[in-house]
Amino acid sequence: MKYRITHTTQYHYSQAVGLCQNEARLQPRNFGRQYCDSSRFDISPTPSDFRERLDFFGNRVAYFAIQQAHTQLSLTVISDVTLFPKQQLMGLFDPMSWEQVRDLLQQAPPPMQAQAQSQQGQNQSQVQVQYQEHAPDFFDAQQYLLDSPMVATSPELAEYARASFHPNRPLLEVVHDLMTRIYKDFTYDPNFTTIATPLSDVLHFRRGVCQDFAHLAIACLRAYGIAARYVSGYVETLPEPGKQRLVGTDASHAWFSVYSPRIGWLDFDPTNNTVPLDQHITLAWGRDYADVTPLKGIALGGGQHTLSVSVDVLRLE
Repeated sequence: MKYRITHTTQYHYSQAVGLCQNEARLQPRNFGRQYCDSSRFDISPTPSDFRERLDFFGNRVAYFAIQQAHTQLSLTVISDVTLFPKQQLMGLFDPMSWEQVRDLLQQAPPPMQAQAQSQQGQNQSQVQVQYQEHAPDFFDAQQYLLDSPMVATSPELAEYARASFHPNRPLLEVVHDLMTRIYKDFTYDPNFTTIATPLSDVLHFRRGVCQDFAHLAIACLRAYGIAARYVSGYVETLPEPGKQRLVGTDASHAWFSVYSPRIGWLDFDPTNNTVPLDQHITLAWGRDYADVTPLKGIALGGGQHTLSVSVDVLRLE
């Protein structure tokens, strides 16, 4: 499946901005089920400096600076992406229980410890095979067990999640049940939360948006020792039967991913109660939204400003 993503952000300032510096995480990642064929930026005014890099999590980051006075800033990123959804389907039948996954993540020794154990009588080849297969993923996953700036576990969140964590239940059944409960229990309300709304308010009032529901699920999973990360991206929206497709009415989206040692990372979308396959395009992932903010920066001057965002997800075939 191929898509063309057009993401446009426009700032209008009441006074001139003399200098701005920005970071954009608006280029889709390359990984097992997704490949970004091309991506280009159109920035006005023209930046005096533009650089690209990978951040700690492997996300693509574009830095740009504008050093001329301006009252408007326009940024458009156009990306062509190919999805391979079958790779996601292959992982949905893992019978490993959530307790097994929790214990494995908590008890997995580092390579030096494994080497020492092998020298104390264990079969060295078996240890090497185990760590060749699992150690890199273990180390990556373990950072997603901890609280992060926007996702903190609490007894209240653990209590909400408890109904999904039946003893010896396969991890993916637990996660699917949790996703469905969030979808049924919470109301999508774009006017209720802001970027600063705490998870305790989301849980209490049972309202929020995709970012809140992803953070909620991540906190519930981490409360039980399960590694979960935040994913930002886009989802294709289809027009109602008989109506024309409207350009620019799609939006940024967020969901979460959970780690299983046997199959790696699998995505879940609690806002839509679905397993992302061929309609979800991944931009970036991290511990929470703070790690993957699509566009952030500083500006000198500007006074008051207004912001408008337009996203178009076009299926090419």
